[in-house]
Order: sequence, then structure tokens, then C-alpha cells
Amino acid sequence: MNKSIKSLFKGTVWIAAFLAISSCEDYLERAPESIISEEQAFQNFTNFQGYVEELYHCVPNFTLSNWVSSWNWGEDEIESTTGTFTFAYDVDRGNFWGWQNENGGGEGWLDDNGVNTGRDHHYQGLWPLAWYGIRKANMGLENLSLMTDATEEERNLIEGQLLFFRAWFHFSLIQYFGGLPYVDHVLPSDEQLALPRLSYHECADRVAQDLQRAADLLPIDWDDTTTGRRTLGKNQLRINKIMALGYLGKNYLWAGSPLMNSVSTGSQSYHADYCKKASEVFGELLQLVESGETQYSLMSFDKYYDNFYTTGQNWAMPGGTEAIFRAVYYSGNSSNYQVSKQYIPQLINEGDQTNFVPTANYVHDNFGMANGLPLPDDVTQADPESGYDPNYPWKGRDPRFYKVIVYDGVKVIQGAIPDANQEVHRYANLYDGGSYRDVVTGSRSGYLNRKFSPLTANKYDRAFDWGNSLNINVPYMRLADIYLMYAEATLMGYNSTGATSSSFAKTPVEAVNVIRERAGMVGVHENFLGSVADFLPELRRERAVELAFERHRFNDLRRWMLLIEEPYTIKTSFEFDRAGDFNTEDPTENRIVNMREEVIIERIFTNKHYWLPLKLSDVSLYPEFPQNPGW
Repeated sequence: MNKSIKSLFKGTVWIAAFLAISSCEDYLERAPESIISEEQAFQNFTNFQGYVEELYHCVPNFTLSNWVSSWNWGEDEIESTTGTFTFAYDVDRGNFWGWQNENGGGEGWLDDNGVNTGRDHHYQGLWPLAWYGIRKANMGLENLSLMTDATEEERNLIEGQLLFFRAWFHFSLIQYFGGLPYVDHVLPSDEQLALPRLSYHECADRVAQDLQRAADLLPIDWDDTTTGRRTLGKNQLRINKIMALGYLGKNYLWAGSPLMNSVSTGSQSYHADYCKKASEVFGELLQLVESGETQYSLMSFDKYYDNFYTTGQNWAMPGGTEAIFRAVYYSGNSSNYQVSKQYIPQLINEGDQTNFVPTANYVHDNFGMANGLPLPDDVTQADPESGYDPNYPWKGRDPRFYKVIVYDGVKVIQGAIPDANQEVHRYANLYDGGSYRDVVTGSRSGYLNRKFSPLTANKYDRAFDWGNSLNINVPYMRLADIYLMYAEATLMGYNSTGATSSSFAKTPVEAVNVIRERAGMVGVHENFLGSVADFLPELRRERAVELAFERHRFNDLRRWMLLIEEPYTIKTSFEFDRAGDFNTEDPTENRIVNMREEVIIERIFTNKHYWLPLKLSDVSLYPEFPQNPGW
């Protein structure tokens, strides 16, 4: 029987190291003074917050989990052929059972053996930790009455955090598995299991209730509270009103999306009412941000990488003013040993053979031109309107293309190369037959990802060596995502490109343009402004560019009901030869010939692949907890 859900439903979970088990006599012969009663444990803010702190460690750090950067499972990324041990590899072959350890699953961040809330990111999984966290949150909520030595502010902070975590863990599970029981109380160990799986909308409504209550109780910034000033300057990760509003809006938008609406109502369109609710919540959040009432703002484009990594700052947490919700981070060496080395070929990374690289189809379909127009469907052909030239495909692109993608000719190694024979590797040789093009330990697609790791994290520059100066931590939610979700919710809730929420004055187009302008891009091209049907695909393309490789694409394709449709089932490579002189100063001026796009893999999916399969040990617990359809 699965340990995690069994412990939630049937077992007794340890409250915390300082809580006693009253029914045990002379347990392990503990001294009487070592036993603390529940009344003492929960009586004041300091003690109760000590209990709550473990919930932060129940949020898996997907960036570092299992020593592998396998968290992008859409058509956006492909691993080198040494990566057959990853869940990403399983997904490409339709084996969604692979998220589970007990089914010989690939390495990923959704599952791990047991509940680990210690200081080790590598053995933390969402499934066991979510159930553990839900039970722990419920135990805290049921003991709020014991918090007698506390101010109203302190009680609100404790209750708000507990409600947020209970909702966040439920939401995190249902977006992958569909409707589940919403557990809002501590289940006695002798209770017969009979909690039914709710519909997705029923679960979303329960999540919303908890998040709205949390938003009402929590401050925007703990530093501005009497309680928070005790830890002034160290409250960035503490759950606040903006986090609660962000996930309240996201929960409503997901409920309003075609997949979630289809399993609840049978309609595969957007659910307008849920989208309107999302629009109002996101609007409230963005109004607070733009009026200067929060600590959040978009990072300037020259600090774009600070959203994901920091360098030379001795364990400094990435994210800056834009990251809204992040996992706890305390392992800089893991970033350098693990993540940074899985984005450059082994021949220059001194270690890891596995590479995770952007697929050519994702780059070509989404990263368009600086004038706001996409590339042509056939990238071997010129497009006079956009100005795309297939012989100079890197020229005149969206500025984010250059921030995120390593293309042929980019200077990677900045410093000296002791071995003159290795000088050829200084520039990214991503042409057909180039040294960076190795299906086993390099790029399979003709591209590399530079979003999460500086180019200089290679064995020659060794700018960050093995110390604490390179810190990578991709956020769960950042402000740019809020703008784009607001745009989608408002567009589909009110069925208009010119609509606004009652809480925020920007239209969907204006919200998207905020993100584009930050990147130095022109606004949405007039070609896409004629109707909702014209604008929606462009909005989705904008989301694919801005949030590329940040773990969003798989869930976006699922909720839009596009995952099993072409061209989203295809992963390709870009094959080409260099022509003429090689320009080392400006690689966009390098001419290529014989360009062609080749299919690496076609993913064979059916409707069952819209949801992950539940564990067999869990669906065997009781009849009201059935398996997902098709599995």
C-alpha cells in the first residue's frame, strides 16, 4: 500500500519533533522534561510558526530534484540519448506511469520514496509531500484554538499560511491527476475510507475558498507587520497575500480551461464564469503591483537572468522582485554540479553526459522576429512580410531568442583554452556534424538552452567552480506569468480583446504588451488584433516564449487540449551546413545552407494522456477512489 496516501488516510503522522504522543508510556524512555504537550507546542506564535515551517519544506524544489533537470514534458525540450532514465523520456513514449517510483519510473520531481522534509532537494517528490502537507496543515488548523498567547495578527498569519498550503497542495495534485478528495480535516486512524473523488470544478471551488480566506488574512509583505519585523529582511519566501491571490487566480483559470471544463461539464470550450473570476483576482493583484503597494515588479531586461540564477553572491536566492512563489533553496553546489552541466555538451562541461536541449520545432514555432511576426511554417523558405531569411535565420529575432537560446556560432568559452586542439570548441558548433552536435552527450536539435545557466559555467572558464557562487532556482510563479494569465482569463472570460476586469484597467493586449515591452519587443502585431480567435494563438505563443522551459508548457498543452494534437506531438532537429566565412564577432551574420528540419520523435498519445495515472496501490484502497480513465 502506498506510504504517502496511506499515512494521510490511515496513519498517524508525526506533528513535529517537539510534540509528544500522549498515548505512549515511557516511549523510548524519554525524560519527562523532553515531552512537550500540544498546549505548549501551539500556545504562541513562535512555537506554532516552528510547526508551520516544515510545510515550506514540503514544496519540492523541482529545479534540483533527483539530480536531473527533467521538468519540461511538452514538445519544448528533448534529452540526449543518455537521458533514458528520466521521466521526460517516459513521457515521449507515452509511458505516463513513469512518474511513479514503484513502476520503474524515470527520475523526476513528482514522486520519491517516503516523506523527506530535510535539507536535501534531491529526494523530494510532490505526491508524498503534498499528502503529508495536507494532513499537517489540517492538524494545525484544528489546533488553532490552543494558540492562546498570541495577538490577532499572529493568529491571522498562522491560519493564513495553513490555509494556503492546504489549498496549494490540493491544486498542485489536481492539475496533474484531476479531481481528488478534498481533505479538510484530520482523518482518524480508525475511520473507514470513503472520501470520494470530486469533480475538477468541485475541487477547484474548495481550493478557492481556502485561498480567498488566506488572502484575506495575510499581509502583502511580512516586513510591514509587527510580527514580521522580528525577522526583517528575511521574509521573502513567507506566504503572503500576493501569493494567495496569484494561486487563487491560477486555480480559477485552470478550472476555466478546456480540459478541466470538459471533465466537469462535458464542454471542451473555456468556462467563461471561471475565467471572469480569474480575471478579477489577477486584476486585483496587478492593480496592487502597479500602484506600488507591493514588493513585486518586473525585473529589467538586463537583469532577466536574475529570475533564475545568481552568480558571485555566495548562495544568494535567485528571483529578485519578480519571483512570487519559490521553493526553499539551500544548496548552491547542487546547482553547479547538476543543473548547469546539463545544458552544455559533455565535451565542455566536465562531467554530466545528459543534456536537455530546446527542440527545433519549439524554437521555430514560437521565437519569432523582432517586428512581432512569427517565422514561416517552413523555415527553409523566406518570408518577405516578417523579414525572415532562411540563410541568415538568427538575424532580427525576438530579443528573448538571444537571451534563451544558444544557436550556431555563439561564443561559449570566454577565457583561455590551454589545449590548442580544443580551441575549435570556443564557439557553439551546432551545424550538422559540429562538435556540439552529439545525440548521446550533446545537442540533438541544433540548439542549446542558456536561460538557467551562464555560458561560462564550463570546464574552461570555470567561473563558478564547485563553490557557492552559482545558484539556480526556477520559480513556480513569477509576475510575468500573472500578466499573461490575466490576459488569457480576461480574453476568454469576456470574449473580447478590448475587455478589462473591474479591478484592473488593462486589456488582454495591453497586458501582453507589458511583457513584450520589458524585452524590448514591439507590441502585438496588428495581424492578430482582429478577433479573439486571431489573438488567442498569439497570446499562447507569447506565453511559450516568455515562460519557455520553466515547467509550464506540459500543463498548458494539457489544459488547452492540444497535447495529443499535431504539431504538438512532434519533436524535431534543425540540420544545416555553414557557408562562407565564419563571423566570430556577430554570429547572426553567419550564412547557412542545406537547411532542413527533421523529426526526432513523434509522440503517440490518446485522450488518456491528458491525466497522469494514479498509483495502483492507492486506487486499491477503496471503491470511491477510482483510476483515471484509460489507465
